[in-house]
Amino acid sequence: MRRPEFIARQSRCPSGLLGQVIGHIMSVETAAANESALKLLDLDAGDRVLEVGFGHGRTIERAAAMVADGLVAGIDASEDMVRMATRRCRRLIESGRVRLTCGDSAQIPYPDQFFDKAYAIHTIYFWDDPAQHLRELGRVLRAGGRLLLGFRPKEDGAAADFPETVYRFYTKDEVHGLLQAAGFSDARVELAGGLAFATGHRPPGP
Repeated sequence: MRRPEFIARQSRCPSGLLGQVIGHIMSVETAAANESALKLLDLDAGDRVLEVGFGHGRTIERAAAMVADGLVAGIDASEDMVRMATRRCRRLIESGRVRLTCGDSAQIPYPDQFFDKAYAIHTIYFWDDPAQHLRELGRVLRAGGRLLLGFRPKEDGAAADFPETVYRFYTKDEVHGLLQAAGFSDARVELAGGLAFATGHRPPGP
């Protein structure tokens, strides 16, 4: 069934009461994919980790449990999702283990090479210029740092259920090419948890 455009727009940037409802629904619907992402990231206890588009904050909370001696930061374009995730992660924020920011991953408010790992699940569809976002993610990753993108590939028949006015789907090969063009090494795409996961590393050097 084709998703109505107003629901799709809420998925892109949830707001208001409907946005909160969608945030709770996404928390359930995306749980398996987010768990797969965290497993593929192979987090270490001392890692600094960035999530782009953290939404409900459940995955931020799960990641923080895996990096007990590190930091989990998140950036999300929705003020309502920042508030929702802040309520969920309040104790982790107060203890300095989680930082949440409202903003755009095309301009990440962290210094160069700050993070060990970064991930974004179901967000690439909404980037007007994926190359810019990927370059920025490369900037904040340390040399050898890992990036993971979770997405529904264009080859998946279910992609046709989402309005093209809101979503832009990419093939697995296209995302692989975007990672390479942005300077990521060891780029690869695999299927897990019902999604495609693209990974790459920031190469050594400036």
